[in-house]
Amino acid sequence: MDERLKFIARLLDGEKMAVLCREFGISRKTGYKLRDRYRDCGAKGLTDRSRRPYRQANQLPMQIEKTIVRLKRERPSWGAPKIREKLRRGYPDVHTPAISTVHAVLDRNGLVKRRKRRRNKARGTTLSTGVKPNDLWCADYKGEFMLADRRYCYPLTISDHASRYLIACEALHTTKEIYAFTVFERVFKEFGMPKSIRTDNGVPFSSPNALFNLSRLSVWWLRLGIEIERIKPGHPEQNGRHERMHLTLKLETTKPAGQNFLQQQAKFDDFIDCYNNERPHQALDMQYPTERYSPSPRTYRGLPDIDYPFHDKAVTVTPCGRICFNRRKINLSQVFAGQTVGIKQTDDHIWLVSFLDHDLGYFDDETCRLEPLKNPFGAKVLPMSPV
Repeated sequence: MDERLKFIARLLDGEKMAVLCREFGISRKTGYKLRDRYRDCGAKGLTDRSRRPYRQANQLPMQIEKTIVRLKRERPSWGAPKIREKLRRGYPDVHTPAISTVHAVLDRNGLVKRRKRRRNKARGTTLSTGVKPNDLWCADYKGEFMLADRRYCYPLTISDHASRYLIACEALHTTKEIYAFTVFERVFKEFGMPKSIRTDNGVPFSSPNALFNLSRLSVWWLRLGIEIERIKPGHPEQNGRHERMHLTLKLETTKPAGQNFLQQQAKFDDFIDCYNNERPHQALDMQYPTERYSPSPRTYRGLPDIDYPFHDKAVTVTPCGRICFNRRKINLSQVFAGQTVGIKQTDDHIWLVSFLDHDLGYFDDETCRLEPLKNPFGAKVLPMSPV
């Protein structure tokens, strides 16, 4: 405001418009606009004005909005499609609003009942025995603790179930899955890939609101041909060997904690070396874990291609977690973003959605709403190849 007043004062003193605009860093169009506003309204005309338009170009007429509200109150059980059809029949000369517009009017007037979001209750899966090295890996985050520099550390640990070999212990500053991806990719390149990975139901191994509680990390494991195992909530004993290792890790590396992440990671690296190569293990007849463990023959070569030869079509999931079918969208889950799923017709208007060799659910081509299966990891589709 002060700069505008200075600009007008010097303009009234007779200075040139072009010179003043160049000095104040504004265009001449803006300069003339400020001059005209000062002539019309005085100093008040130099204040900021609202940029809100005088009217909305597509704003619904007030009479139509009142009619929508009246119809809803007369027929509380009617939804937006029925009310829109009533408007179309009763007022043929008036442009009929879209269903989404009718729903927005009802929502704006508090006439829409919102359903409570259904949460997927986490459940454990069938657990394998893992009698050989790399049959089963266990992964978890040891409870966070504070470093000397007042930052929290979240150690991501990975161990082999059969040999007790500690594969990785990475000091991370968060449990976000992007960092877990990096750790697991490095481990897969160095040690190969296991048949299964057992975790709890926490982030990033599981997503509470996603389809079947899957996460991007677990979907990535499935793409690599790794089966996922989850313990039952509240039953850490189902991952007891890994939890027991956490107790030893806590005693030997966090009391005291490192000054920073680099020092703490150095402590973890020393612990891994001692735990695998120097510390006898009673459950292994006092052998070292390194004497029982050998890298997996399943080498990591990135994600393999997906093919669905026994499905009608293959569709790529959009970044927002949907699949497009006949110009309509079916909500799947964002954890499948970028993945390819197979669609197969099983009955009239009924379609089956599959990911790899797992059936996800059915949808009909009228409502286009996915109905998930109860056990997606139990019901198998036809083999993906004739081999």
